[in-house]
Amino acid sequence: MYDYLLFPTEFNRGSVMYMKLCFLLLCSVFITPVFSQENKAVDFDKKFHQDSVKLWTRNLLDVMQTGHPGFYWYTPKERFDVIIDSTLQTVTDSLNTLDFYRKVKPLIAQIGCLHTGIVLPEAYEKAMEETKTFIPLEIFIDENRKVFITKNHSENESIPIKGELLFINGKPIASIINTLVKAIPSDGYNVTEKILALNLRFPFWYQSMIEMTDTFTVKIASENTVQEYKIKGITPEVFPSYEKFASIHKEQLSFEIKDDVGVLKIQTFAKSLIKKNGQNFKGFIKDVFKTLEERETENLIIDLRYNTGGTDSNAALLASYFFEEEFRYWDRIEVTESIANQVSKGSAKIFYSKPEKKDSTYLWKGALLTKEFKYYKPQKPAKHNFKGNTYLLTNGFCMSSAADFIAILSDNEKAKVIGEESAGGYQGNTSGLMPEVTMGGVFVITVPLNKYINAVDPTKNIGRGTIPDYPVTISLEDWMSKKDVVKAAAFDIIKLN
Repeated sequence: MYDYLLFPTEFNRGSVMYMKLCFLLLCSVFITPVFSQENKAVDFDKKFHQDSVKLWTRNLLDVMQTGHPGFYWYTPKERFDVIIDSTLQTVTDSLNTLDFYRKVKPLIAQIGCLHTGIVLPEAYEKAMEETKTFIPLEIFIDENRKVFITKNHSENESIPIKGELLFINGKPIASIINTLVKAIPSDGYNVTEKILALNLRFPFWYQSMIEMTDTFTVKIASENTVQEYKIKGITPEVFPSYEKFASIHKEQLSFEIKDDVGVLKIQTFAKSLIKKNGQNFKGFIKDVFKTLEERETENLIIDLRYNTGGTDSNAALLASYFFEEEFRYWDRIEVTESIANQVSKGSAKIFYSKPEKKDSTYLWKGALLTKEFKYYKPQKPAKHNFKGNTYLLTNGFCMSSAADFIAILSDNEKAKVIGEESAGGYQGNTSGLMPEVTMGGVFVITVPLNKYINAVDPTKNIGRGTIPDYPVTISLEDWMSKKDVVKAAAFDIIKLN
């Protein structure tokens, strides 16, 4: 779904073979569809009565919290209720599907969970992509939240590249960015992921969350002057594709020794994507660390930028190469009482162990037939473990299992982190079994059913990702020239040390 996340969402904790059961578990919580709409040709003008919008929204959020174990992790119920009430008070008339979506999506984002999603139906998204309603500009948001033009795809060639964007159709850019930031899902209070998503896909987020129009009037400041430009909307073919950003058709793993420094690039931990490109994670990583040992390499850079996660066994395996003794990866996995009760009866008992109640929580004990949920148990170190200096390169798209790996190494002082705050939560995340439920043909809801608590200091980085030991700010010039200042910083730090 193009407006949910930019990269592949194979945060696959739990295998596909269990998704049917997972769907049944969730449906036991979502007893009936929240609302209905016929799956016919997309009707952008179809309206939903304001009373129905309010009722459906409340019902949706009420039933979600019974299955989502991290629903109130970052926003307490009292605060969440106030946000819901204030949002629904703004619904004073009937809404079409897109306006309804614009009301609900920020509420879902308020949960603070990267893996919880609400998207429009595929047919609706395709219909939107066929319209000339995408603003023909690519942008970069700097550290001061100023917005600059990086590419102009309009017919108006006079628009200044590197000019500062001030207004779009009379709306201040600061207000627009604020609205979009509130709608983009992230773990906890993380912002680096939201800003990076806008830098990469601003026209898509603008169309889905601000307005769907075929004409734009923009005000741009350049060379001490402010000028207004009128431009027409376009279809999205000119923008970089999803496949290009995700490097789907490239090798996901690469390694070299440069200037006596090992440089390991891991684009993803997703087993299926690695296999698709003819690689084997376990064998590749084993060879890397044998080479490091044989070459007596003292410094290792692991580039995890844009790694959105994937198979937990791969991330946990990589972590094992940095420990000489047993270590903890996850502390525990929690589920809600409702899900625990469903697992404890019926056909679910064939696949899953009964969750254990401890105080007011239910601890997930995983699958009976696979080892996918075992990483809360003590982990053994790997052979050929690395004893030198390790540096992790991170940015706002280090998510899920990639973020877990970064947090574990950072907390155990096995590596120094260079770059931006990771997107995934330092303390963990909610993911695992993640069924998608189509609510009556209108919105597609993804609800994670497992809450993973990392084995890290529980008082550190609450609501945040892993904070870099060496923060690196990317400037407009760096972004446009594609200068790799983060990797350059890593080599400079190694030289100094």
